[in-house]
Amino acid sequence: MNFKQLFIGLYLIVTSCGIYSFTGSSIPVGAETFQVNYFENNSGDKPGSTIEPGLDRDFTIALQDLIVNQTSLSLVNEGGDLLYEGEITEFSITPMAATAEIKAAQNRLTMRVSLNYENKLNEEDDFKKSFSFYYDFPGNLQLYDIKDAALVDIFERITQDIFNETLAKW
Repeated sequence: MNFKQLFIGLYLIVTSCGIYSFTGSSIPVGAETFQVNYFENNSGDKPGSTIEPGLDRDFTIALQDLIVNQTSLSLVNEGGDLLYEGEITEFSITPMAATAEIKAAQNRLTMRVSLNYENKLNEEDDFKKSFSFYYDFPGNLQLYDIKDAALVDIFERITQDIFNETLAKW
C-alpha cells in the first residue's frame, strides 16, 4: 500500500463519520452561532425560595462558557442559530433529616431552571423543559457557608444536562 492509498483511505474514514467532536457534541447541521438570553431569577415567586443576588447572571455566564468551551459555535448577542432562554424558577433550601432536638441535621439546596430551546435551522429540535439539581449540606451550616461550592456543583450539572439535551442528544 503506497502513501496515496493510505491517505485516501484515512480521508474516507474521517469524512464518512460526519461532524464529530471529541467533546461529544453533535452540532446541528448548518449551525454556526448560539445565543443565550439572560436567565431571569424568578425563584422568589415560589414559596420557600431564597433570593440570591447575581444568581441569574452567574448561571447565564456558566451556560455560555460551557457551550463556547465544548463546541465550535460562536456566541452572539442576537440572531443566533440556536437560542437558549428561560428563567430560574426555584432556589430553595429544605431540611432533609432531623436531629432528636427537632433541628435540621441535613439540608438540601435545590435549583430549578426552565429552558426554552430553539433551533432556528430545524424547528423539530425546539423544546421547553425544566432542569434541576441539588446540593446537600450539614444542618449546622448556612447558605453563606456553602454557597460557592454548591453553585459550582449545581451549575455544572444543570448546564451539562442542558448541553446533553440540546447538543449531545443524550
